[in-house]
Amino acid sequence: MNLTFSPIGTIRSPYTDKFGIPRQSGLVTAAEARVELLPEYARGEAFKGLEGFSHVWILFVFHDDCLSAGWSPTVRPPRLGGRESVGVFASRAPYRPNPIGISAVEQLGLERNANGLALKVRGIDLLDGTPVLDIKPYVPYADALPNARSGFAMAAGVDAADVTFSVDALEGIAAADPTGERRLRELIAQVLAQDPRPGYMDRYPERREFGVRLYDRNIRWRIEGKAMHVVAVEPLADAT
Repeated sequence: MNLTFSPIGTIRSPYTDKFGIPRQSGLVTAAEARVELLPEYARGEAFKGLEGFSHVWILFVFHDDCLSAGWSPTVRPPRLGGRESVGVFASRAPYRPNPIGISAVEQLGLERNANGLALKVRGIDLLDGTPVLDIKPYVPYADALPNARSGFAMAAGVDAADVTFSVDALEGIAAADPTGERRLRELIAQVLAQDPRPGYMDRYPERREFGVRLYDRNIRWRIEGKAMHVVAVEPLADAT
């Protein structure tokens, strides 16, 4: 049996590169996004009653290179430092027989603009351009199971790091987000506090400088002791 599904919309998110995306939703609350609906689904009545729910499930497709990469029966989760293998069905890895994911996010209501109708969401962990298959309300009494076991994913996985900003970085933030609408400083701080580096980076202690893309900016930062120090917030070369 072959099943065919078509997207109902697309994610517009600050994460324009996979590096830097938090490992789960809700970890970076400053990450706000829009689910821009395709015209045939951009109907307000399709969301009637959703205002009573604080959160929604987003069912999406891991796109980018996942659609053509195929799947593997075992994967090496970042949570385990990329050193230990687990079965793909014991993970949330993107390289699956069907590259479908789920994400629980806070919903902020509908917004209509020149691009059409969109559902605003917060705490997203999805790459910009991600195809969305469905939206469902999050129901706490059924979806939150406090006595469930979580295997190797026992906690957030990292201790929050201190994040500091240079004067140049603060000036770059002011230029990129003059009204504060993007919450760019908070977004950078929350993303870096999760330490987005791959788990295997402890093999390369000499590497201290890194970059991460958020919106149309390159965030350059370096490790100083136990802190992440942001040195610059610059326009992307291909965005100028």
